[in-house]
Amino acid sequence: MKSFLTEIRIAIVATILFAVVCSGIYPVVIWGVSQLLFPHQANGSLVKAADNKTRVGSSLLAQGFSGAKYFHPRPSNAGTGYDGSSSGGSNLGPTSQKLIDQIKGNVETYRKENGLPADAVVPADAVTASFSGLDPHISLRNAELQTPRVAKERGLSPDVVKAEIAKATDNPFLGIGGESGVNVLLLNLALDAQQKTTSSSGTPTSK
Repeated sequence: MKSFLTEIRIAIVATILFAVVCSGIYPVVIWGVSQLLFPHQANGSLVKAADNKTRVGSSLLAQGFSGAKYFHPRPSNAGTGYDGSSSGGSNLGPTSQKLIDQIKGNVETYRKENGLPADAVVPADAVTASFSGLDPHISLRNAELQTPRVAKERGLSPDVVKAEIAKATDNPFLGIGGESGVNVLLLNLALDAQQKTTSSSGTPTSK
């Protein structure tokens, strides 16, 4: 009986100890270190508008952009589209006729929006949704094909737009682990700021 009670006491003490360490001390330490060393990432990588006051989103989550002057992100099946609370794909398989028709429609729309010929090869990420539905990046080829449209709508030269694309491009860590991707939210915000600065300075934009 004494041995049994001793085991119970040890189990209770160990449970309390690990609860305090794992559910209290450890999370607080990690939170403190992250706030000190990586405050931007620790708080959701939130992005502010040009006024540096209004939060407009996170660089880690895609948003829907449909205007002609904006670069468009990947299609999304998250909720009604780009819904951070309903992240997910369509769960449609490669033999699904619904998926096939959906992609065909996306290809046709993409070509029309960007003034491409009917036989132009369209990047896969431009017409298919990601697994999460919230992928913030598009491929460099996708951004390249959208550049003429965006430049024309904004009255900016393609070179200016390409320079902003380069700034918004995230490259694989140490050159491995995937391909480079262009962050659509950061790119569109940068172009908004670029256009606003150019307009307020009175300098005509080149086309």
